[in-house]
Amino acid sequence: MGTAEIEKQELVIYSHIITYGNAATPELTEQMRDEIETMWNEPKAVIRIKNESFIVRFKTTAQYVPTIKDIDIYQNTDPRNNYFRIEEFVIGNISFVDGLGCNSGYFKLENLYKGSTTAAHEYGHTLGLDHPTDIDLRGKGIPGIMYPRGTLVDAPYQYDPNIPAGQTGGTMHPMYRKVQTSDIELLKLHRLTYRAGKAILGDFTNFWHPEQKESFS
Repeated sequence: MGTAEIEKQELVIYSHIITYGNAATPELTEQMRDEIETMWNEPKAVIRIKNESFIVRFKTTAQYVPTIKDIDIYQNTDPRNNYFRIEEFVIGNISFVDGLGCNSGYFKLENLYKGSTTAAHEYGHTLGLDHPTDIDLRGKGIPGIMYPRGTLVDAPYQYDPNIPAGQTGGTMHPMYRKVQTSDIELLKLHRLTYRAGKAILGDFTNFWHPEQKESFS
């Protein structure tokens, strides 16, 4: 989630990442912020709004708040704020957010290694983007940021380029995903309702996640 704000010839997407949880740290929070901002700015996309062209720029800030309380999140009214719990254990063994166009989620620490693209991918969901329906990208080059794990890709983008497609190791390694101009276009920024040059991208879920525990029963 974030705000889209027209500033001269730029359309700036402002988002603020707030992390909490036992595995969250200031360093990891900054790494996530940098990944999101860097990857989403790579296309240097240009869109048109009312016959004017604007360069789309993403400005992301972040904050580690270990003492945050559920009420702090539930009462949030700032559309720039996104709240992510980070833990070593996650039910389902995968990071997730609370829907398309949301501002909260739960991340698995193991998914957040440097270069993983997980933070940038989940951020795309908070802006309203879903996984593509066709996940067979063979012959189509570099996978876009919203392709999920298990996508079939050309051999150089697999976990192991020597494994036949579809077998263990023969699917997309997330580190090869890139934000592409087509991903920016899917945000449909020109259709947002701008008041005084500002619009909201996404919606409030404001969900505080309790820590998930392993079940040994």
